[in-house]
Amino acid sequence: MHDTIFFLGKGGVGKTTLSSAFALTLARKGRKVLVASLDPAHNLGDALRVRLNGEPKNVEENLDALEVNLAQWVDRYLEESREQLKLNYSYNMTLNLDSFFSILKYSPGTEEYAVLWAIEDIHCRLGPSYDFVVFDTPPTALSLRFLSLPAMSGLWVAELTKLRERILKDRQTIARLNPGSPVAEGCVDKSDDKVYGKLGSIRARLAALEVLFSKHSFMSVIVNPDELSISEALRIKDDLSRLNIPLSALCLNKQGGSEAAWQLSPELSYLPQFTYNFSKGGIHSRDDLRSIGVEPLMNYFLGERKTKR
Repeated sequence: MHDTIFFLGKGGVGKTTLSSAFALTLARKGRKVLVASLDPAHNLGDALRVRLNGEPKNVEENLDALEVNLAQWVDRYLEESREQLKLNYSYNMTLNLDSFFSILKYSPGTEEYAVLWAIEDIHCRLGPSYDFVVFDTPPTALSLRFLSLPAMSGLWVAELTKLRERILKDRQTIARLNPGSPVAEGCVDKSDDKVYGKLGSIRARLAALEVLFSKHSFMSVIVNPDELSISEALRIKDDLSRLNIPLSALCLNKQGGSEAAWQLSPELSYLPQFTYNFSKGGIHSRDDLRSIGVEPLMNYFLGERKTKR
C-alpha cells in the first residue's frame, strides 16, 4: 500500500511545485499530509508561502511541511557513529577520533547516508501521525544515490556480518584450545557481541528502507518537454529498475513553455502520463498551486493505493 510519495527528476523541472501542489490538494480533500523537502537548496517554504525548518510546521488545515536540514543530519550521523565507535572500541582509544570524523564529514557517501536516515526518521517518527508523506527530492544524482543505498549497503553489511561471524568462530576455537588466552576474556558469542549486534541492527534498518522504496512508495518522475529532462528520466527509470523500485507515473510539466522540438521516449510510454501547462503568470499563492490541476494524478494515486491493499 502506497503511503509515501516521491517526486523525482532533473533540477528545475518543477518537483517542488508539483509536490507541494499534490500535498495541498490531498490536504484540502481531507487527508492529513506531511510534505518534506530533501533538497539542500530548499524552495518548499517559498512555494507554500511559509517559513520552514526541520520539524513539521502547520501550513493550513491537514497540511504540515518541513525542510530537512542536511548539515544537521550529517552532524547527527557522524556523532552517532562516533559514539558507537567509542562504545565498541572503548578498550583502544588511541584513535584520534576528532581528526578521523573531521575528514569523514566530507567523505563520499556521508551526505547520502544523512538523507537516508532523515527519511527513516520522517517515516518512522513522524509518518504515523499522517495519512500520507510527500517528498520533494533533490536533483537526480543525489536522489539516485540515497535510493540505492539500502540495497547496496545491505550487501556490504551482509558481507561484514559474515566476516564477524568467522572472527567470533575463530575466537571460540582459540578459547577452547587455550582457555588462558586473552581472547578467552573477550566476547566469543554472537548474542553478546556488540559489533555483531550493531551490524544486525543496521541490516534491519536498511531492509526496512528498501521495502519502503520498492513496495510502499509511489514514485513519480517529472519531465519537461525537452531532451535533457527526458534523458534524465530514462536514467532514473533504468537505475530504479535495477533496484526493483518501480516508477508509478510520469508528469509532463511546463507544457507549452517552449517551441523547441522534443519527443517522449517510447521507453517511458508505459507509464500513466499527466500533463501540466506552463504557468506564464507564475505561482504566487497556495491557491495558484491548486490551479495547476493535480487532481487526475491524485485520483490515480488514490486508486492505485486501493488496489495495493
